[in-house]
Amino acid sequence: MNTSSAVQAALSGLGFGLSLIVVIGAQNTFVLRQGIRREHVLAVVAVCAVSDVVLIAAGVAGFGAVIRSAPTVLVMARYAGAAFLIGYGIMAARRALSPGAITGEPSGASVALGATLLTCLGMTWLNPNVYLDTVVLLGSFASTYAGAYRWFLAAGAMLGSILWFTGLGFGARLLGPLFARRTAWRALDSVIALIMFTFGAVLVLQH
Repeated sequence: MNTSSAVQAALSGLGFGLSLIVVIGAQNTFVLRQGIRREHVLAVVAVCAVSDVVLIAAGVAGFGAVIRSAPTVLVMARYAGAAFLIGYGIMAARRALSPGAITGEPSGASVALGATLLTCLGMTWLNPNVYLDTVVLLGSFASTYAGAYRWFLAAGAMLGSILWFTGLGFGARLLGPLFARRTAWRALDSVIALIMFTFGAVLVLQH
C-alpha cells in the first residue's frame, strides 16, 4: 500500500466530509445552543460524532445502494423529520416570545440529559438529508477509491465530523459573554425557530 496515496485519500475524506457538515442546519444549530448553555455538551457532541461515524461507515460499506433502492424509507423519514423540526421550532419560538420561557440563560431551568439526547438523536436520525450526505454522497465518492484506500477516506471524513462537533460544542462557550443578556437569547431562539421552520418546510415540499 502506498503511504502517500493513503494520506491523500484521508485528506480527501476530511475535506469532503467537512464540506458536507459545515453548514447552518438543524443539528449544528442545536449543538451550538447546547454549547452556549454549557449543558450536556459532551453527551451531545458524542451522539453527533458517533452517529456520523456509523453513517459514514455504512456509506463506505455500500449501504448507499440499499437506501437508493428503498425510497419509501426516505419519504417516511422526510415527513417524520419535518414534524420533528417544526415541533422544535415551535418550542424555540415560544422561548423567544415568552419572557418566562427563556431557558437558555445559565440560570434557566436545566433540561434533563435524557430529553436532550432524544432531541439530539431526532435532529440526526430523522433528517433524510443526513443519509443522502453521509451514506449516499460520501459513499459514492468513496467508491471511486480502490480497496483499503476508501477506508482511509472514511477515516478522514470521520475525523472531520469529530473535530467539527467538538469545536462547535465546546467552542460555543466563547460566546457566553454575548449571551449574558435575555435579548441575545431571544434573538438566538428566533433564529433557531426560523431555521427549524425552514428546514421542516423544505422536507415537506421536497419531491
